[in-house]
Formats: sequence, structure tokens, C-alpha cells
Amino acid sequence: MPLNSFPAQSGKTTGVGDLNVFAAYLIDIGNPAVSFGVGPQLTAPTGSTDGSGSKKWSAGIANVLFNASSPIFQYGYLLTWQASFAGDSDAKDVNIGAFQPFLFYQLGRGTYLRSAPIMTYDFESDGYNVPIGLGIGQVFKKKDITYNVFVEPQYSVASKGPGQAKWQIFAGFNTQF
Repeated sequence: MPLNSFPAQSGKTTGVGDLNVFAAYLIDIGNPAVSFGVGPQLTAPTGSTDGSGSKKWSAGIANVLFNASSPIFQYGYLLTWQASFAGDSDAKDVNIGAFQPFLFYQLGRGTYLRSAPIMTYDFESDGYNVPIGLGIGQVFKKKDITYNVFVEPQYSVASKGPGQAKWQIFAGFNTQF
């Protein structure tokens, strides 16, 4: 679940965003180092503050590719589209596409450089945001749990529409157990 912080009329608003899940059914393309999949996506309106979520249930499709053929450089993308089908009738309808290319360059000892900006296009308003970013991450293991932490500042090279960020920070913490 994302934690969103953005400008508001009274300063800054921070809150939990909408919960988005997808399942990618992997297709065997003959190379075990390459994953390619397609599947359904569902978004639940879990936004905790005005503006941090859509107030709409949405569904759509996701497509993912990840190439881990090289131990040094990995790349791929996540392509999604979703549209609202239920929720607050006073809230704006959702019809959005997103493209997230990702590039990872391994520096060794679990440290890596990364770029994974999320580019969006709103089919309802014709608004869009195209950020670029460069960040750093660290993977480490404690007992039987693997942790991955990263931070990636991003700058929008093109945007249209209200509320589009010029600068943003994409940060995360993942665990595998």
C-alpha cells in the first residue's frame, strides 16, 4: 500500500493510498531467466484522506516482463490499465494506464542502482506524467528473511494536468520470507 504525500490548499496532505494488486500468469518463452506474464488487476479504494485515493473500485489488466539473463544488469517493465466500476458516485471516474520500465545495475554485496519511474496517462482527463529517476538500493538477509530497501528521486520531464508532481521520491521496503 502506498503512502502518498502531496500539496493541498492548506499545506501538505499525507495518507495511505489505494491498494492495488495484480496477478501475472507467466508464459513459458523458453528462457528461464526471462519472465513474461499477463493477468488481472484490482484496486480497492483504501485512501485514508481526501486526494490520497480514488474512492473507486477499479479493475483492469497487467503485463510484466523481467529479464534476469545477466547477473549485472536486469531490466523489464510493468504495463497496466484499469477503469473504475464501483464506488463513490461523486468521485471522478478512473480510466488510467501506467508504464513502469525498470533497470537494475548490480554493484555487488547487495547494493544496486535502479531506475523504475511510473509513467501515467489519464484517459478521462488527457493528463499525463513522465518522470525519470535514478536511485540506489540494498538487499540484505537476516536469518531466513531477505530485505530490500531503496530510494529513487524522480523528476518529471513532461506532464499535463492538475496535481502532477515535478519532483517525487519513490522509496520502498520489501521483505521475502
